[in-house]
Amino acid sequence: MHILEAFGRIFISTLFLFEAGSKFFYQIETIDYMESYGLPEFLFYPALIFELIVPIFLIIGFKTRIAASAMCLFTLTVSVIFHSDFSNHMQVIAFLKNLSISGGFLIIASCEAKKYTLDYYLKYKKK
Repeated sequence: MHILEAFGRIFISTLFLFEAGSKFFYQIETIDYMESYGLPEFLFYPALIFELIVPIFLIIGFKTRIAASAMCLFTLTVSVIFHSDFSNHMQVIAFLKNLSISGGFLIIASCEAKKYTLDYYLKYKKK
């Protein structure tokens, strides 16, 4: 069953890696979009780096609980900023999707290091 948890971490991280790629290749458009919601341009690069590094940590299982908790907070923050127009049905769906993803991150954060994580190796195999 540990392999299922590993695939879960990969699947949930894929969305954020894809978004990091989109941000990288469409920087001007992403910055304009962020600014249209009142966010300053300087937040673009930290968001890009975060969406690239932290999902990789989740995939390899390094500091998994911290990474999953950080991704949960990030996803909830993005939801409140960009998807809180509840008069728009698509925004409601996006908000609920992000809420579901955040729940997945909380489940990951609540679990001990599993067999297919770097955390497990560092904790049990190194001794």
